Amino acid sequence: MATTDAFLHEVWERDVVPTLTDYVRIPNKSPAFDPGWREARHMDRAVTLVEEWCRGRAIPGLTVERHELDGRTPVLVIEVPATGTAGGAGNGSRAGNDTVLLYGHVDKQPEMAGWREGLSAWEPVREGDRIYGRGVADDGYAAFSALTAIEALHDAGRPHARCVVVIEASEESGSPDLPAHMTALADRIGAPSLVIGLDSGCATYDRLWVTSSLRGLVGGTLRVDVLADGVHSGAAGGIVPSSFRIIRKLLERIEDATTGEILLPALHADIPPHVHAAAVALVEELGPGAAGEFPMVDGMRPATSDAVERVLAGTWRPQLAVVGADGLPPAANAGNVLRPFTALSLSFRLPPTVDPAAAQAAISEALDGEAPYGAQVRWRASEGAWGWAAPPTAPWLAAALDEGSTAAFGKPARFMGEGGTIPFMAMLGEQFPDAQFVITGVLGPESNAHGPNEFLDLPTAERVTACVADVLAAHAQREG
Repeated sequence: MATTDAFLHEVWERDVVPTLTDYVRIPNKSPAFDPGWREARHMDRAVTLVEEWCRGRAIPGLTVERHELDGRTPVLVIEVPATGTAGGAGNGSRAGNDTVLLYGHVDKQPEMAGWREGLSAWEPVREGDRIYGRGVADDGYAAFSALTAIEALHDAGRPHARCVVVIEASEESGSPDLPAHMTALADRIGAPSLVIGLDSGCATYDRLWVTSSLRGLVGGTLRVDVLADGVHSGAAGGIVPSSFRIIRKLLERIEDATTGEILLPALHADIPPHVHAAAVALVEELGPGAAGEFPMVDGMRPATSDAVERVLAGTWRPQLAVVGADGLPPAANAGNVLRPFTALSLSFRLPPTVDPAAAQAAISEALDGEAPYGAQVRWRASEGAWGWAAPPTAPWLAAALDEGSTAAFGKPARFMGEGGTIPFMAMLGEQFPDAQFVITGVLGPESNAHGPNEFLDLPTAERVTACVADVLAAHAQREG
């Protein structure tokens, strides 16, 4: 492992870091946030950057293809043939009879306000072992990590199965383009027995963290109109009900404003006993911060004081966030006007096993009822995404994860649920029901994906890469 660690560190510092910094400079926001992405060509620049870097790797048999479909974002498909087959390194391995699918994405979230002085979304800054910039950890590092893991195995003469790396460009929009690509590539990809996703997080930076579940997602826009035009609030206030007050009343049909509990049964799921036990174990190991540390203002408290409940609330309970608004002028430019409408963008996180279509139907039914005061109410739901729960971990994989984490970090691997959504995982779970899954990543404390000051911790990225290499080698040599 010392040789592998030294090799990876050299490759990352010499080859990966310079390319990652160039990647940060490209404002390739996901299509949901940049409708003119084709004309702007930022996505094309980002994909080309990663594509050219991949083509330059010294990996025998490597092929790199940009897969294009009309009207959709491109996908990079990178193939590396198996090593360790009969007559090759790693005598007795099963590498020639199998496929591993590795996944990441290149599209980015919007820049977001609030970056600290000296930092910004589109200008990379390195401070010690961290690189700051939008997309560097979510998920720009993934293609580099996947290929350097494979490259390290070749350097060390260790075996691996045939590897197919898929890097998409619409994940931050809910992966709307990926199913069509996967259908078109189905024969080429085959039936992987192992899927490695590099788009998740870690609770700490001192061990490998493997994601055991992901929440689902539904969203939409709720709009309330009360006037054809805004009018003086002194004249109409108390006579024309405020659109904001009406929208508050509508949200009370869905969420208890005092507790934050979602009131619609269709958005809830029973929490399996093993999930509750895992939450208890996580709190016992990490203490009160097991659910994550967030930059709350002075005096702010979490929604619950129970640390186990905080873990479950962030991974297996539904939650509503208002993530955007229309009809509200900036406070500094707000006149005394009773506004004609209020529109809110709503984002619902769902337990991993909840059907997003059923959740959408329940939300629509709640909001489509009688409107207060006869106001015009419109609810437009966007496409939902299933959550995902990992299948039971095979003994060989559990051992490989612990051994790889111990070698790279000095501590065995741990599993945890994640509150975010990776739509691709649910699709793969259904498409490859017999596959083993390793969903991991580098988004740890304060790394702040989607928000200001996003960063990649380089030692963690290198160590996660080393763990991926170990898992690939163990997969090629597993028994049974």
